[in-house]
Order: sequence, then C-alpha cells, then structure tokens
Amino acid sequence: MDNRIKLRVLGITYSQIQSGAYALVLAEENGSRRIPIIIGTAEAQSIAIQLEHLTPPRPLTHDLFVAFAEAFDIHLKEVFIYKFEEGVFSAELIFEDKEGEVKKIDSRTSDAIAFALRCNAQITTTEDIAARAGVEFEEDTMKNMESEEEAPEKKVRTLDELNSLLSEAVKNENYEEASRLRDEISKLKD
Repeated sequence: MDNRIKLRVLGITYSQIQSGAYALVLAEENGSRRIPIIIGTAEAQSIAIQLEHLTPPRPLTHDLFVAFAEAFDIHLKEVFIYKFEEGVFSAELIFEDKEGEVKKIDSRTSDAIAFALRCNAQITTTEDIAARAGVEFEEDTMKNMESEEEAPEKKVRTLDELNSLLSEAVKNENYEEASRLRDEISKLKD
C-alpha cells in the first residue's frame, strides 16, 4: 500500500483517439502526471453527473450499486488500478464489511471510478503504471488548457433561462447537456 500513488479525477473530455468515446483524465495527487483513460458514453455520463453534483430523476446503475452496498453495510475503501496492458487499464474495488473483512472485486476502471466518486473512496495506482501511462504537464501548459476551456462561445442567456434549460435536461436524462448548462450557470453566478 505504501508504494501506491493517489489519484483524483481531473475531468472528462471527448476522446481525440477513439470516435464516440471519452477520455477520463486522472491527476496524480502530489505530482504533475495526468493519466487519460478511454471510457464509454454511459460511464462518462455517470461520472459527469457525479462530478457536477446532479441528481437524476431515477437512480443510475452506479447509484443503485452504491445503495445496495450501503444497505448491507459494505463500504468501498479504495479503487486500485493495478494493471495496464495494451492500452487497457484494470482495476479492483476494495471493500470492507462491518466485521472488518476486506473483499476485492475486479472491475472495469470506468465503473470503479464512478463508484469511487459516489463513495468518496480513494483512487490509487502503482508508480509503474503512472510512469508508463501518465503524461507529464508543466504548470503553464495546464493553465493554458484551462483558459481555453473557459473561452466564451455560447449565446448569453439569463440565469432563469439557464435554470429552466437545466431542469428540462435533467428531466429528459440528457446529462451531458445538463453538465454543460450547470457550468454555464456557475460562470454566470461568479
């Protein structure tokens, strides 16, 4: 456990590599490496909903799984990304039950991270994986990327209009649009 590197979710973006997919970007907690992981649309939506603190009208699969675990007093302690082969990451969910017994379950990395976000569980990997899959960014590069994301390109709307559109997007389970609208509302409030 001592040689594990703690990670945090930096964000999700469209994949430049694979059409119709997304890139989940994990950041080394005490370092400058970023680890991009290609994930599917459903997992990207589930992660984005949690990152944006949105509440869907019905529980998503990941929410259901977390509720099930909590109902039986099983707690997700950690998501450990333990393998990286041929561009594919493997992860395990590390649970602890009420008696303190630890159980490990193999998982797709995208699902594991969706669960970790809902349970506030730690996400870790090995130094070897971070070195092989990680991309190192200098601080200036990251600041430039962040300012590009904030570039205004949208029609200016009132706060009431945005809130109405956000409610409609959540009602229609269009979580990608809801996430974008929530960002726009946050910027307008600031």
